[in-house]
Amino acid sequence: MRRAVLSVLVAALGLTSGCAYKVNGTPVSAGVLDIEPPFSSTSPTSTSESGPPDADPVGDICKLLTWQDLPYDVRDKSAGPTDTGYDPQFDQSCKWQTSVDRLDVGVTLRFRAGRPITLEQSSGEFDLGDRKVKYFDRTTDTSVQPSCVMVMDYAGGGIGIIVIDGSSRFGAICDQGKKVAEVLKAKEPTG
Repeated sequence: MRRAVLSVLVAALGLTSGCAYKVNGTPVSAGVLDIEPPFSSTSPTSTSESGPPDADPVGDICKLLTWQDLPYDVRDKSAGPTDTGYDPQFDQSCKWQTSVDRLDVGVTLRFRAGRPITLEQSSGEFDLGDRKVKYFDRTTDTSVQPSCVMVMDYAGGGIGIIVIDGSSRFGAICDQGKKVAEVLKAKEPTG
């Protein structure tokens, strides 16, 4: 009886191990710090037929936010954004990206001159001085990285802020975004 049971176990083990195989390759990260922004924008209200706009009167929005304004631990707090100009649908775009516990965390900004940026969906809004900031909390949305998306009128146009942080080490994601919006508003260019 023992031999029969052992024979069956050996045969079963042989069959199952014969189905196993090794996959060659290297592991890849979960992806870069970005999610498809749920932004839309309204059409410009001006119908004048002026020529192409001159140099951007608001300057470089990406220089207004620094690593020192963000809660993330990085070696060089004086370093610039990790990427700029990556989203051609906006006049300016930049991101501050780092890795925590093998997760990408950070902030992205997108600025459009002359017209606001709106959210396709919204969880709510809050007042930041004299303006409203609308936000979309995506911390429990399993289809994207945990994030919070915010928009506000800014420097004669609109700015979109996305905070991505699946680490849960730096506080509530939308609170991080609110601090970024406060910094940007305090440094808002007047043109």
